Amino acid sequence: MEQRHLGRTGLRVSRIGLGTLTWGHTEETDAADLLKVFWEAGGTLVDTADVYGDGEAEYLLGRLMERLVPRRDLVIATKAGSVPDPERRFDGSRGHLLAALDASLARLGTDHVDLWQLHAFDPGTPIDETLHALDVAVGSGRARYAGVSNFCGWQLAKAATWQLAVPGARTRIAGTQMEYSLLQRGIEREVLPAALDLGVGLLPSSPLGRGVLTGKYRKSTPADSRGGSDHMAPFVAPYLDDAAARIVDAVATAADGLAVSPLQVALAWVRDRPGVTAPIVGARNAQQLTAALSVETLSLPDEICQALDDVSAPVHRYPDHDWSTL
Repeated sequence: MEQRHLGRTGLRVSRIGLGTLTWGHTEETDAADLLKVFWEAGGTLVDTADVYGDGEAEYLLGRLMERLVPRRDLVIATKAGSVPDPERRFDGSRGHLLAALDASLARLGTDHVDLWQLHAFDPGTPIDETLHALDVAVGSGRARYAGVSNFCGWQLAKAATWQLAVPGARTRIAGTQMEYSLLQRGIEREVLPAALDLGVGLLPSSPLGRGVLTGKYRKSTPADSRGGSDHMAPFVAPYLDDAAARIVDAVATAADGLAVSPLQVALAWVRDRPGVTAPIVGARNAQQLTAALSVETLSLPDEICQALDDVSAPVHRYPDHDWSTL
């Protein structure tokens, strides 16, 4: 699999990443199959978080690295900052973050993670305190690189600029993980322009529109799908409206014309967007993951990309576009 640099750093990752959001509810044998298929295809980037399955995803990944895939062959990315507190969903305090990192390392069974990400912005903590935790983590060797997740445009710009203000003393923001797909292009307004300008690599989550872009929901909701489960149905539901259906139909038409699957078309589109380093794919089983990894040999023709751009284009008005054109 082709490797790409994450932003303006020396960290190289596979251009498709493996997500572990559901590993807290996944049998170990199934997770082992996923990781083995990914590794054998040349995949390196595995993304997790301390709250996935209340830590079980990290435990499971750690066990699999002990016996299945060498730690040195993987780029492990995890996140900290989300907390199970209805009064305070995110805790960006230095104390919480560094304690969370130590707990993640213990669950993963490793002395460092390759990419440590702030899971979300915490408005209740001064951003310089939050970012100092990244500096401590990298300076102590517990993390090799640092990133953010779910930061809006101004938050990303502020954080990345703060870190760049003192070269050599602060850890630059290497990447930002955000939801991005043909069904969710909101980051193109401000987040993506900021990332491109600041040299921050984009790691798209839910690149298949929470599974909707595969076309599986075009006629009905399969009982064995995430949309058919009580646990995940609310996650899928926002992308089952008429606007999404028109985009899915366009993806299916493109797939028919290219003799490939809608999954391959949707994933190739987001993988090759400007600023994207590696979409994170959260497959439920090895068969789904194999289908996603088959996109490695596919590059969409320019006319197909343009047609998909047009049908899925978000509405950008003042001040997102150059005011002189409005």
